[in-house]
Amino acid sequence: MTMSLVTPQPLVERLRPPQLATLAHWLAEPEEKGAELIDGHILYKAFPSLEHGRTQRKLGQWVDPFDHRPGNRHRPGGWWIGPEVDIYLVGQGLRPDMAGWRRDRFPQKPCPGPTGVITDRPDWVAEVLSPSNSSHDLSVKLKIYHEAQIPHYWILDPIGRILLTHRRHPEGYILVDGGGGDRTIRAEPFDALELHVKSLFDDD
Repeated sequence: MTMSLVTPQPLVERLRPPQLATLAHWLAEPEEKGAELIDGHILYKAFPSLEHGRTQRKLGQWVDPFDHRPGNRHRPGGWWIGPEVDIYLVGQGLRPDMAGWRRDRFPQKPCPGPTGVITDRPDWVAEVLSPSNSSHDLSVKLKIYHEAQIPHYWILDPIGRILLTHRRHPEGYILVDGGGGDRTIRAEPFDALELHVKSLFDDD
């Protein structure tokens, strides 16, 4: 009978903590996997459900009048806005469902820098909840976005049909408006236009 010798690892190697992922690891991930780099770990966003995808699309349609040069009361403009943009802030690699930068801060469209990813802080981000990531967006990302000093954070819940809008305060985010139903509001920072909350989740 042939016997093979198994050599145990030195104790120092067995006790070595797992290697944390880096920016390079995150950027090496295929784009279609929707990876994010959170606290040194590569996490994958859930594949969007039909409800998630429709809500994200409707939000994009609603903010579209802001996504160009300053205009008029029907198309206020003044923003650069895009979905699923990879952003590297406070050591975290993020891909919010929607992000926007004010053009008065960035006359030129934010673009990836030498690292290969955008590092300019957005002025607004929005996340659409999925059953598998709701606690992540409501807790972990809320803390990261606050640390990154993002002024406005929206959370959309397509199941509960609720929109939560937050404004940054030095000690945390303040809930400016929260709820669903058949309401029309002016939601900052896009309060130049009225928003019918139901329209973000309506099936019609």
